[in-house]
Amino acid sequence: MNKQTFIQGTMILLMASIVNRILGFVPRIMLPRIIGTEGVGLYQLGYPFFLVIVTLIVGGLPLAIAKLIAEAESAGNSQRSATILRTSLVYATGVGFLFTFVCLLGAPWASRYVLTDPRVYHTFIAMSPMIVIVSVSSVYRGYFQGKQNMVPSAVSSVTETIARIVCVLLFSYLLLPLGIEYAAAGAMLGVVFGEIVGLAVLLWQYNRIRRKNQPTSKTDTDVVELQDNDSFFSRIWQILKVAIPVTGGRLVGSMSYLLESIITARSLAIAGVATAIATSQYGALQGMVIPLLLLPGALTSSLAVSLVPSLAEAQAKGDIKTIHLRLHQSIRLALVTGAPFAAIMYVLAEPLCQILYDNGSIAGMLKVMAPIALFSYAQAPLQAALQALDKPGRALINTLIGATVKLILIYYLASNPNLGIYGAIFAIIINIIIVTILHGFSISRALRFRFPLFDICKVGCLMIIMSGAAAYLYNGLTSISSMGFRFVITSLIAGIIYLILSVCLKLIDWHDISRIPFLRRWIKN
Repeated sequence: MNKQTFIQGTMILLMASIVNRILGFVPRIMLPRIIGTEGVGLYQLGYPFFLVIVTLIVGGLPLAIAKLIAEAESAGNSQRSATILRTSLVYATGVGFLFTFVCLLGAPWASRYVLTDPRVYHTFIAMSPMIVIVSVSSVYRGYFQGKQNMVPSAVSSVTETIARIVCVLLFSYLLLPLGIEYAAAGAMLGVVFGEIVGLAVLLWQYNRIRRKNQPTSKTDTDVVELQDNDSFFSRIWQILKVAIPVTGGRLVGSMSYLLESIITARSLAIAGVATAIATSQYGALQGMVIPLLLLPGALTSSLAVSLVPSLAEAQAKGDIKTIHLRLHQSIRLALVTGAPFAAIMYVLAEPLCQILYDNGSIAGMLKVMAPIALFSYAQAPLQAALQALDKPGRALINTLIGATVKLILIYYLASNPNLGIYGAIFAIIINIIIVTILHGFSISRALRFRFPLFDICKVGCLMIIMSGAAAYLYNGLTSISSMGFRFVITSLIAGIIYLILSVCLKLIDWHDISRIPFLRRWIKN
């Protein structure tokens, strides 16, 4: 088995994550063109329920399996690794099938009384088999991570994404003549098929690697088997003891997402919005606007990943000065790289939505949320810093506070007929601001860290200049008839202006660029 170092493994998974994020945007652009925003809404209403169930079953399972297998491998006990794998498979498969049957039996009740739109029933049924598939896949992912071989997980995730894109678009198109609810269910069937392909790739790689690593001596295997005499339930408890705390943390996010979809739908109903319109508005928000806002976060996420080991090493040495320096650089780079995207999404919201989704009516949502995207981009390094400094509990509490405020505000604001879906948007904005500020306060208090306020002001000024330049250019290039070409030209020129001013104001230098994982190799060469 090809074992990688920590940095190599991180970069492999990071590259796969970037590829998946970019590829994953394809169905977000194409699906609304096929089934419309209402169909996307039906798809989005069912998905949070699935996320909660999967998080409940396997939220911390891959991490627990990886930890136990890594311990077994470090002791040279390969047979124990195999035993942990078998035990985990039995547990994940059993619990996965149990929840799959529960979802199938409870689909009529959940779609009618919990999700408020009975048409979600078909999507709910379509997604139910995915529970057991994801459960088994998570076991193999944890196994390979414990073996410190990240290639199978990376290859599987990219393959799954490609298969999912093709099948989501194909199945939704084929089922559209039957009705919009069937088209949404077809999209979910495409996700299921993608998960099947991803699992198949994991199984193929596991069998291929296992054949290469067959025991050379039966005696050696027998000796190891004698050392691993724990009972089945004892091994299950060892796995759950590690998995439960992690699951609890991830469950907060999943439950918040589920409750957000339910409360938003009910609040819009109170405001007098028809069910079909409410579903369409929520689908546009969660399936089109927010993914667009989060797309630039790929770069800030990679900065956060590189920040964790750096801060952990500095903390081990007691080097507070280096910790402050790295935090300063990472926050500054997160803001500098995210600001131009936020500016473009604010000024050119309507042509951007028209080009991507063929739907300019959702531009208002994007325009309102775009300036706050900077807070979201800053959250990644702040949360990474809390984790690196052994304060994940603080990060969880901050997230829980933000989620609670968000859900309360959604109920009160979205139920106001004068606000409607914009009430939910304002609640999400306030949640992002609160969590980011709480993360920042926690870091400042723990490290007596002073945030680079001067650099933040520089970024704010550059955003205003870039926004003005983009608006002037787009309105001035009336001789260009193609909206897409006009948008690209405007964005490129405004981006170049932003880049030049960033260098002049010393917000960007070669040392900062060398910290970006994707560019480090080329800069060194």
